[in-house]
Amino acid sequence: MAASAVKVFYLEMLAPNGRTVAAPRQGLYVCHTLKPTVSYYRFLYQTVGKDYHWHSRGNRSDAKLAALIQHPLNELHALYVDGNPAGFAELDRRQPDEIELVQFGLMPEFIGQGLGKWFLQWTIDKAWSYRPRRFWLHTCTLDHPAALPNYLQAGFALDKEEMIERDV
Repeated sequence: MAASAVKVFYLEMLAPNGRTVAAPRQGLYVCHTLKPTVSYYRFLYQTVGKDYHWHSRGNRSDAKLAALIQHPLNELHALYVDGNPAGFAELDRRQPDEIELVQFGLMPEFIGQGLGKWFLQWTIDKAWSYRPRRFWLHTCTLDHPAALPNYLQAGFALDKEEMIERDV
């Protein structure tokens, strides 16, 4: 792996966006996976994140990953299209009064169908159902080119940005 300069964008939402996004097709549902298995999580994480150099969770041991993803205040929501896994969102609710969108993305074959906009709004609505003070995430220049514009269009605001070195 080689180190590369990466710009990281920290985004936040301090109130619900009040937006409605129509489902782009039939056959969509979101499953809240209680106590996800490590193998299921790794499947979602690696399939969604491989093209974007996601490594942070993938490098953890099975025991450390299980402790993190099976924590009762860490939620995994998987998007399904016609019974097929199409993406996932991970919400970390462990900090009082705030929720972090830790992971969010679609599997490659489901990108470009309007699912990301719909699933992001579903995720935003889910997060605000807990009435946090703040809902936040970070993305970077390694993510899909539509990621940052989609987050901004959904009502997230730039909180800060920084340059880091990252192995790719």
